[in-house]
Amino acid sequence: MGKVLAIVNQKGGVGKTTTAINLAAALALEELSCLLIDVDPQGNSTGGFGFARDEERLSTYDVLVNGAALADAALQTEIPALKLIPSSKDLVGATVELMEQERRAQKLKDALVEAREAHAFVLLDCPPALDLLTLNALVAADALLVPMQAEYFALEGISELLHTLERVQAELNPKLEIEGVLLTMYDDRTNLAQQVTANIKEHFGDKLLKTTIPRNIRLAEAPSYGQPVLLYDPRSRGAEAYRDLAAEIMRRNGIKVRKPTAKAKSTREVRFWPYS
Repeated sequence: MGKVLAIVNQKGGVGKTTTAINLAAALALEELSCLLIDVDPQGNSTGGFGFARDEERLSTYDVLVNGAALADAALQTEIPALKLIPSSKDLVGATVELMEQERRAQKLKDALVEAREAHAFVLLDCPPALDLLTLNALVAADALLVPMQAEYFALEGISELLHTLERVQAELNPKLEIEGVLLTMYDDRTNLAQQVTANIKEHFGDKLLKTTIPRNIRLAEAPSYGQPVLLYDPRSRGAEAYRDLAAEIMRRNGIKVRKPTAKAKSTREVRFWPYS
């Protein structure tokens, strides 16, 4: 039975999609079968793997609103063990369309029944909002991975997410828990980062992951190549950090970690959205 992780934070710009792309890649490079579902209408996880916008293909929208099977919507990435369910601009209106349907908060959970059997991990890249799309992810997930920056405003914003978590636990998904809080764009040389880290540690205890994700130019460059950083530049600090994160997640779930085989840096030309 695979584990479903929702990567969620209602605050934008904290590294949710970067984490979704690169954690999925790192787990798949450990030869674990993974499925990444792009639940964000912006479609950045889709573009981050080099897939152009294509409203004709099946997407997360079709899974949630029209009952399409995940297997029919899955795209094969460059990494053999990793598949992707792409986003669509139609997801913008999905919240309104789902409001009129029965079990509107359980659509993704229902769709994931077979995927749980086929994959070791299913990762859900959520939009930066606590809307019905995110609610579907929270109901479907076993646990939450919460990327956040070591800033005081981030601490204030996390309280709303925790309140939503409590409501979902009480009404829709009593087994939902926090897998971990991940510090992103992290610079431990600053007093602010150290102070905020201490506050987070005091509040979350061992839910604060030991791995931190540094600011790294290779992480910013990789999406323009349509690749995770682990393929674009496997020797970069960003790639190393996400390998460490994957290893920590695996250990927390009782999975043995092997040393992944590094791949050569891509020689493809830089390509910006939409990809061709």
